Amino acid sequence: MNIKKTLSLLGVAVFMVACATNPFTGKKTMALVPNSQIFPMAFQQYDQFLAENKVITGTAQANKIKTIGQQIATASERWLNANGYAGYLKDYQWEYNLVDDPAVNAWCMPGGKIVFYTGILPIAQNDAGIAAVMGHEVAHALANHGQQRMSAAQYQGLVAVAGNVALSKDPEAQEDFNKYYGLGSTVGVMLPFSRSHESEADRIGLTLMAIAGYDPIEAANLWKRMQANAGGQAPPEFLSTHPSSQTRINNITSWAPEAKAEARKYGVTTFKKK
Repeated sequence: MNIKKTLSLLGVAVFMVACATNPFTGKKTMALVPNSQIFPMAFQQYDQFLAENKVITGTAQANKIKTIGQQIATASERWLNANGYAGYLKDYQWEYNLVDDPAVNAWCMPGGKIVFYTGILPIAQNDAGIAAVMGHEVAHALANHGQQRMSAAQYQGLVAVAGNVALSKDPEAQEDFNKYYGLGSTVGVMLPFSRSHESEADRIGLTLMAIAGYDPIEAANLWKRMQANAGGQAPPEFLSTHPSSQTRINNITSWAPEAKAEARKYGVTTFKKK
């Protein structure tokens, strides 16, 4: 059996025995590590991060992060319950914290642990901008992107081992495999995989912010401000974990009407722009 066929069969076998379903897309996703293991680790790491950084509490901005975060989480629960996924969030522990850091960033740990840095607030600019960022981060948690990234990394390592075993009798071919596999699998597979997660979180996030009563087109305006803030200092899209700002602006602009249409199913007819 040649190397290509061996690796293909290995990939099919791994995927068949360890997969989950994304409730928002209906697609099967890799789940080599169960959330029952991931969530406790994520919660512990989140608590450690908070202990080692300056968490802002009791201010108008900190309270706004918590309020809008809960609005987005409530919107996600409404959508999940209405679409046959009641109980999907039973193991999630939503938490939203503002951290004093100039970085233009926000992130979400698996299971719903979210951090906003103060550096992103001037670019978010208003409640709708915060909702756009929050919707994106909550979407990452709901779609189990952390689980998929961990699974992909394990799969990448598994294929590397399998390739070396299969080529063990041909040192020259084994050397070529090791030389090109890392770069090829990263640029050709892992980076596009990451960019697809970002686009997926953008699209899901638009629906969540719309159900929460915020105008999804404000997410495009957010990315225009992000693009201006970057000042053109970004790697080529194919070498990045994220789509380019312009790609995101174009996608969000085209997806915003469908997010509004989805929100109207829940009785939401007006959308805040600020």
